[in-house]
Amino acid sequence: MTTLFAVALLLSVLVFVHELGHFAAAKACGVRVLKFSVGFGSPIGFGPYRLSWVRGHTEYVLAWIPFGGFVKMLGENPDEENSPEAEANREETLGAKPLWQKLLIIFAGPVMNLVLPVFVFVGLQWAGLPRADAVIGLVEAESPAASAGLEPGDRILAVDGVPVRWWSEVSDAVAEAPGDELALEVERDGSKQSVSLPVVSRSQFDLFGEMEASGWAGLSHPRPAALVALFGVDVPARAAGIESGDLVTSVDGHAVDDWYALEAGYAAASAPVVLGITRGEGGDSLELEVPALGSLESLGLVYAGAPVVRVSEDSPAAAAGLAAGDVVIGYDGRSVSTFESLARAVASSGGASKSVRFLRDGEVHEVRIAAEPSEIESDVAGPRYRLGIAGGNTLLRGEVETDRERNPLVAFPRAVEMTVDITRVFMIGLSKLVTGDVSRKHLAGPIGIAQMAGDALRQSWADYLRLMVLISINLGILNLLPIPILDGGQASLFVVEALNRKPLSLRTKLAVQQVGLTVVILLMGLAFWNDLERLWAKASDWLPQGF
Repeated sequence: MTTLFAVALLLSVLVFVHELGHFAAAKACGVRVLKFSVGFGSPIGFGPYRLSWVRGHTEYVLAWIPFGGFVKMLGENPDEENSPEAEANREETLGAKPLWQKLLIIFAGPVMNLVLPVFVFVGLQWAGLPRADAVIGLVEAESPAASAGLEPGDRILAVDGVPVRWWSEVSDAVAEAPGDELALEVERDGSKQSVSLPVVSRSQFDLFGEMEASGWAGLSHPRPAALVALFGVDVPARAAGIESGDLVTSVDGHAVDDWYALEAGYAAASAPVVLGITRGEGGDSLELEVPALGSLESLGLVYAGAPVVRVSEDSPAAAAGLAAGDVVIGYDGRSVSTFESLARAVASSGGASKSVRFLRDGEVHEVRIAAEPSEIESDVAGPRYRLGIAGGNTLLRGEVETDRERNPLVAFPRAVEMTVDITRVFMIGLSKLVTGDVSRKHLAGPIGIAQMAGDALRQSWADYLRLMVLISINLGILNLLPIPILDGGQASLFVVEALNRKPLSLRTKLAVQQVGLTVVILLMGLAFWNDLERLWAKASDWLPQGF
């Protein structure tokens, strides 16, 4: 029901806004609007009462089927241009208007879809958007950030003299400076200090899956969870009953919410120390007593940042002997702090044989594995590579603040900038989709949109409105394409008629519309097939082996 409500509301709002643009422009240009319907089918009502009323020459309807809507203008359909009503009111038909007014009416719908995100973003800023604060959550071992002396909890105030407030500003500055050195102003424990941060160049996939050189310094915003792994065979932690993969939730009854709180709590504790543990998928709770040795390393524990949860059969990892429960600590001679960083390194490895270091029952093992091209459809034309392992999530949300702006003189330009940025990214993605640089498998149909709408609404209204922005921009841009039956195609016909100085024949218009309808049906069929494939993939994972 949540998914049904979410997609019905989403499409109703977007289609209403789109058709409202056509309606308002048609009224302004003197075109008679016969019907403005929100939804399809018969009007909502019971008995003699219907949500349908007539004002002037226009019937306004709220219909039962909420997935869309339409505006019907006099003389809009080719087979109705010579109807008695059109003949009697020729000056109020769409075809009788000058070209600029026709184009204004046609383009008003898509433009409204492109304008809607601006007002959504203004509203979100007024209510307040949660955004990642410019506070370091994780510093990877042996990284440039670690060498520079940066620590988790440091707040970055400026990058190269430019004040920053949000983590996106920091990450963008690092990504855009491969091989450079950034001057950071950092606040730590109430005092400010300057830090020179070297940025190294690493190959990684961009937003569209193309390999590019990007800056990397080993800084992350998420915080590491208090997930432990044994490091050593005869260590006190093993003797106390601790196992790799245990999540520590408390130290001597005091709750810990991340790895750093665990380190600090254990270092300050006196013997004996009681650790609260959550173990396994069932979340069993334990209390284990360990000696107070001052540091987790002395206890024989390290952060389990890249645990192996599952190993695929007939994969390079399986052939090399990796198994569920192992913890990867190194790849290609570099330390691994998170499974995400491991996945990025493997994906861009090109299939070359690399060393993989991992912990198993406290012992360090090292093997060489050549990653294989992924069989899973990705958003890149070329292959991505995989080891054949799945990892668990070991990161927690970092520091978050509310970005609230209620001054319209500030909020409106920011909203326009956000909308332009998303539109630009969508246009780049659309062009790559046409050229084949992005897989057609990523087209989503009605089922996919419904799933995304339901998931977004279950997360929060802010996430739901962000999805509405994305779909609205999609709808606006796609309707501008010169495909017959879409707004862009209709505008193209008007331009052709203006250049020929005479209207196209009814037979030509109907033929063109049939071609456009065929193209749209094929595209919708492809998107719908993609939805079914994704559903089947999920069902295949759920079904028992051998089904």
